[in-house]
Amino acid sequence: MALEGGYRPLARCLKCTRNNRIAFPVRTLTNTSPSRLETETQQSPSSEPPPPSIPSGDTKSRKVLDPFTVHSARTERELLQTKRQVPIGSRRRRAAIRATASVPFSELPYQCFQEARKVLREDREQKLEEIRMQRRRIDNAKTHQSAPQDEARKERTLVSMRIRLEKLKILADINDPLVKKRFEDGQGMWSVVYNLGRISSSLLFLGDMDKPIYRYLADREWRSYKRELLLQRIQQMNVVPDVLPNIDPTVSTTLSFNASKVQHGDYVLSSVSEHAPNLNIQCYDKGKRLVTIAVINPDVPNVAKDCFDYRCHFLASNIEIGPTDTRVNLRKLDENSQVILPWLPAYAQKGAPYQRMCIFVLQQPASDTSGSQTLDVAGIKEVGRYTQRLGLKLRSFVTKYLLHAVGVDLFRTQYDEGTAGVMQRAGIVGSDVEFRRKRIEPLPYQRRGGEYYR
Repeated sequence: MALEGGYRPLARCLKCTRNNRIAFPVRTLTNTSPSRLETETQQSPSSEPPPPSIPSGDTKSRKVLDPFTVHSARTERELLQTKRQVPIGSRRRRAAIRATASVPFSELPYQCFQEARKVLREDREQKLEEIRMQRRRIDNAKTHQSAPQDEARKERTLVSMRIRLEKLKILADINDPLVKKRFEDGQGMWSVVYNLGRISSSLLFLGDMDKPIYRYLADREWRSYKRELLLQRIQQMNVVPDVLPNIDPTVSTTLSFNASKVQHGDYVLSSVSEHAPNLNIQCYDKGKRLVTIAVINPDVPNVAKDCFDYRCHFLASNIEIGPTDTRVNLRKLDENSQVILPWLPAYAQKGAPYQRMCIFVLQQPASDTSGSQTLDVAGIKEVGRYTQRLGLKLRSFVTKYLLHAVGVDLFRTQYDEGTAGVMQRAGIVGSDVEFRRKRIEPLPYQRRGGEYYR
């Protein structure tokens, strides 16, 4: 029986599969056999399987897995999986470093690059000369004798001259390619430590943050996206004006529990927040200062008044921070001279909505000599007004001690399976309390008269 036209291509395909054709390797102009035939010849006398060997791809990746030179998506993924590191710099820059690994960055053999460096070098010399001149002017203004009524104007002049001096320091190095390279490499910016494929520690700033140019670049990087994201979070969740009337963050904060970073507004399990966290506070102007850290919960249910109250979970003062001193461990603060209210675990009772845990960084007022004023923690405890957790209003505390909010962070808590145990271990009453919505009875139905339906 003849096959129909539609089945003839299938018949030809079956014929091809029945022909056991052997594809012989193509011999090149060499005196040795192909590598595949050599492998088969060596394995044939031995009946035992060979020991497992490391694939060539893994060996190659182990040799070239360098965060400064990986430039493909595959090698970047392998670097993160094997060494728990992230690539440094842009992919284009890493490819250029890999191609010219033996040549220093400042001696790259590109004529345009070298000519541009000459122009930038001349501009930097001009800026350095202006810096020296500005410093001489400041010294002359300090030694100049002025009348008592002109002292205020003299101080304003000195302040403006110092601001101009700081701007000149930044302009002298802002176009230097070596400065930008160090900043992209993490020298002067932050370095992120990875552990098991996730961020395991806060953003750690390196030692060059004491220089104005790196503080300026880090501040610009933070304000470009992360500060906007933080402002969006606190506005969406009504942190302002529920706790404070307004806030203009000038320092960046990073919160971490048990070496695990917490994004702004994330939910944190009650078992994780049982112990005090670590807070990384990065300021972008020179000098050290004292700050007060407060953790306020504005969503505590008040059944009697049918509203919400405030509860302070942590309050500590006289904490010193600076451009290079950023890490604050809330567990290791001095209980006599710093801690006003120790850490209370974040919790929410069953049936209650999620509760916001607002963290505020409040800068203490400047002293007459230098630095910041020190708050009398013992005196605050003796008064007792700000040692009651329930009902503590941060607005009155800020107003009384002339504090200024410079940083903010946020995380949320809700009832989970470990909340009852956390409350019992902390000695908190109410672990067996459950909130339920009040049932609203409907109005009695009144049947209309028959004339209404006519």
